[in-house]
Order: sequence, then C-alpha cells, then structure tokens
Amino acid sequence: MLQPSLRIDEILSALGIEALNNMQKVALEAQNHPGDIILLANTGSGKTIAFLLPLLGRIKEDLSGTQAMVIAPSRELAMQIETVWKAMKTGKKVTVCYGGHKREIEENNLNEAPDLIIGTPGRLADHLRRGNINPQNIHTLVLDEFDKCLELGFEGEIREVLFALKNLNHRMLVSATAPEVLPATIELTTPQRIDFLTEESENILTVQAIECNDKDKLQDLYLFLCVAADRSSIVFCNHRDAVARTADYLSENGIPNVYYHGALEQRDRELALAKFRNGSVRTLVTTDLAARGLDIPNIRYIVHYHLPQTEDGYTHRNGRTARVDRSGTIVLMVGPDEKIPAFAGPDIEIIQLPENPDLPEKPQWVTLSFSHGKKDKVNKIDIVGFLSHKGKLAKEDIGLIEVKDFSAFAAIRRKKAHIVLPLIQAERIKGKKAKVNIL
Repeated sequence: MLQPSLRIDEILSALGIEALNNMQKVALEAQNHPGDIILLANTGSGKTIAFLLPLLGRIKEDLSGTQAMVIAPSRELAMQIETVWKAMKTGKKVTVCYGGHKREIEENNLNEAPDLIIGTPGRLADHLRRGNINPQNIHTLVLDEFDKCLELGFEGEIREVLFALKNLNHRMLVSATAPEVLPATIELTTPQRIDFLTEESENILTVQAIECNDKDKLQDLYLFLCVAADRSSIVFCNHRDAVARTADYLSENGIPNVYYHGALEQRDRELALAKFRNGSVRTLVTTDLAARGLDIPNIRYIVHYHLPQTEDGYTHRNGRTARVDRSGTIVLMVGPDEKIPAFAGPDIEIIQLPENPDLPEKPQWVTLSFSHGKKDKVNKIDIVGFLSHKGKLAKEDIGLIEVKDFSAFAAIRRKKAHIVLPLIQAERIKGKKAKVNIL
C-alpha cells in the first residue's frame, strides 16, 4: 500500500487531476495481487499513472538502494515517465537512462542509487553490464509498451536485463495493444489481466481518406495541410528517407514543419518536439517512432502518408489524437494502387481537396533556444523572469517553456521576436551570459 505520507489525494493534487479513472483504480487495487499484472488500455487513457502509483506503493521505506525499474522502448517515452514521476512529488529519487547523450552523466546520477530507474533496454543492459546499477534490491519491474519492447531487436537486451534482475517478485506489462502470444523472455507468475481495451471511448474520432491520383502523394499532402490551416497535424511515413523528403517538400512550398526519427541527434529530436508542442510549427513529419510515448495535447489530424503496415501500428499512430475527452481526425492517403485497410472500418468519408488553396498564416509563436539548462541550475521560473525583465515581455507573450539538461526552449509571440532578441543577447541567466537564438 502507499505510505501514509504519500496519500492519493496529495499526488492527484500535485498532478492537477481530480480523481483516478476506473482503469487506474483497478490497476491500483491490483497491487495486492500476489502474481504479475498485464495492463491493457487505450492510448491516452492514463496508463503511466496506472502503473506508477502501484509501483510507488511497492517501494519500501526500510529498504535501501534501487527497488524498481521501468523499461520503455524509446528515450522520449522514458523521459515522459520520469516527468510524470517527478510531478507526483513522491520524494523518491529517480534516474532516467537512455542512449543519445553521455553515459557519464547517468553514471554520476547512479552513484547514489535512486529508488527508481527508468530507461531504454540497451542503455539499462549497458549499465548493468558495467556494474553501474546494483540489481540486488530491485524487486519490481514495469515494461511499458511491452509489445514494442519485445520486438526483434529489443528481445536480446530485455533478456539480458531480466537475467541480471534475479530478485524480481513483481512484473507489470503495459500496452495499448495485446499480442496474441507473449514471448518466453518474460516468465510471468499467475498473471492477472486487466483489459480496458474493449471499453467504449468518450473521444470523438473521425476517419477520412484522400484518394491520390499520383503514387507520389506530396502534392495532395500539401493541399490537405493548406486546408488544415492552423490545426496541428502529425504526418506518418514508413521510412526515414521519406520523412526527410516529405519535410523538405513541405518547407519548399511554404508549409513550416519539423521532422523526427530515430537517426536524429538527441538535441535535434528535442528541438523538433519542442517547436511542435509549443505551436511554433503545426506539422510534424515522422516515422512510427512518434506513435508511442509522445504526450502532445490538442493534435487534430493524424495523416497516414504511408498506410500503416499492421493494425497495431494503425492503433498506436491514431492514439496521438483524440486523447482524454478531445476529438481528432484520421486521414488515410490512398495511392492509385492501394486500398483502404479493412481495419480502418467501413463508411469512410472521401475528402475533396481544393485545386488552389491559400497558404496558412504563419504560427503566432516562434521558439527561442537557450544554451543553459537544468545542469546550469536554470528552471522555467528563471526563464520567465529573464524574458519578462530583460526582454520586456508581458505574461501573455510567453508560451510553453521546456528545460532540458543542457538547453532550454521557450515560445514567444512572433510579433515580439525582433524586439526581444536585441534586449537579451548580452544579458545573463544565473550569472552566465545567455546565448539565445530564434529557431
């Protein structure tokens, strides 16, 4: 059970949530189940809280060292889980481990063993191999998006991690899709299955299609995004080279966008997502890497530029929109030699695109990048104060702010950018000269 000092109402208040939903309540009650747990629930239903609360209840006050581990298939999902844990204000130390930045940073954080470690399979296996993680007291393991974690390419690393965690007594597998057979890699003990996938969603999800006359769908995509105007859209492609080609075409034709895939450097990935989240661009072009773990509110359109190869892929892509109680639209771009997949459902409306639409107006926000971050003891309040006092910006001229380890991103009103930059270029944050750029 949760410790008395960590009452549910206090955690929910810290998260800004009024009450647990039904799925979260059942998952929390299941923490007393003697065996393992398989939790299946729709994307956007609050699965992260559903597994973090029971995990918190299993961390013992009288046991030192790391007690729990969460494995996620991508660095973005790992960081998102860390963000939720910190927002819960548990008082329990957490460290997140993932590729794409210096291992030494994580090694320093692991010197004083955290209560919880969150990470990607490869980096966790590496730390265990090097002795940076002491597995002795790790008794609880969560595999988030376990179906993806156990796909070819991850299974060997998962097996290595599990082999090192010899004292596990509880496993929780979490996903928005249910594989027909669980790999032998995971040896579950009397598992309890919590399945909320069949529950009717309150979200409003519309499915539409564009019948493309040309196998190259770029012109049709451009026309659609002109129609979409100021509504945020994620465009899914099946390959990295197609992502870059599509993003370049849109940029050359006046549609601001960012692109995102697994081969990008960590800072480039962070910047792309920051600009999309804060409204500096309205279009994100990506691979299926973005189909899991990205919690970005108010996504209006999911565009399948390339049709998904599986029903599970379709489900996870679509899960980026119509989250919680919002609506969203799925757009399938169907080439002359393609058919709408049966799993998309019947009676799909065909979109008629205009021949000569107007270009959408530029977004009202632009992104400032700062060369300082958490490791420089800079936080959101510091940046708000800096932009307010040094940049002379009003509160309503400052948008979303994200602070990373060695950098930060802040949205400001586009119309104010040319005024602000000269005012702040020579100024200091936390005693250090602020290197600021408009991106």
